[in-house]
Amino acid sequence: MAEVLALGVLALAAASLDGAFAGRPAEPFREAARLLASQRRVPARSDVPLTRIGVISLPVAAALAALVVPLGGSAAVGTSVGVVWFNAMEVVAWASVWLAGWGVNSAFGLVGGYRFLAQGLAYELPHMFALITAALAAHSLDLRVIGGAQDGLWFAVWMPVAFAIYLVSASAMAFWGPFDHPTAGDAAGGVLAELSGPDRLVFLAGRYGLLAVAAAAAVPLFLGGGAGPLLPAWLWSLLKACAVLALLVWTRRHLPVLRMDRAMTAAWTVLIPAAVLQMLVVAIVVV
Repeated sequence: MAEVLALGVLALAAASLDGAFAGRPAEPFREAARLLASQRRVPARSDVPLTRIGVISLPVAAALAALVVPLGGSAAVGTSVGVVWFNAMEVVAWASVWLAGWGVNSAFGLVGGYRFLAQGLAYELPHMFALITAALAAHSLDLRVIGGAQDGLWFAVWMPVAFAIYLVSASAMAFWGPFDHPTAGDAAGGVLAELSGPDRLVFLAGRYGLLAVAAAAAVPLFLGGGAGPLLPAWLWSLLKACAVLALLVWTRRHLPVLRMDRAMTAAWTVLIPAAVLQMLVVAIVVV
């Protein structure tokens, strides 16, 4: 279970780094302590069990996705369909956010939940094409095999479009940075509007967990896995994941949130055609 523990460490690092970019590196931890000591606020006629399922299942989805992401050359769960499992956990995250937004019986929460569904429909196709491109080049859906297939040349080097699309869709998966619509301020916080106390803390932890596992998965998919000189494979994997995570966290403080209609238009008219063309190029090369 070292992979899940590593996910937790990366999620904590992401929270601390996000605070550091804002000039308050300890703020996320002070906020966590405050939320733990706060009382839950339950709106009238809210569906408490449904809300709790949505809140708790978000970090669970991130942890389950981490099971198939190799740390070095091994994963907690060795499976030949790791790419499929990883992608399936993203669908669980869709359900988590929507349930959390629906269950609180709030217009703002519902708007946030439906925003994530719309965003998911836009980013998921280019995201899947990016994953399939890496799998196609390695002739495998096993993340361990994909990482090992990049001996001498990272996939990020000779399929940069797929790598860039993956990074964009990773931000959308964690509704982060330019894709922060589900929790945006114009909807009073959206899904987060009525979440308070431990519920809010667990939901935010799940969000950081999604960001961390997306960064960790980029390593075997595009950055050569644990390959590297001198250091052990697991340490190379962590260092590469930290570099990707730092880039993703940086976007929140330096890139504006895209309008939902523009984000969806860009996904359908730019990202999907670019991902398909990249996949065709890789198919021609490997076949």
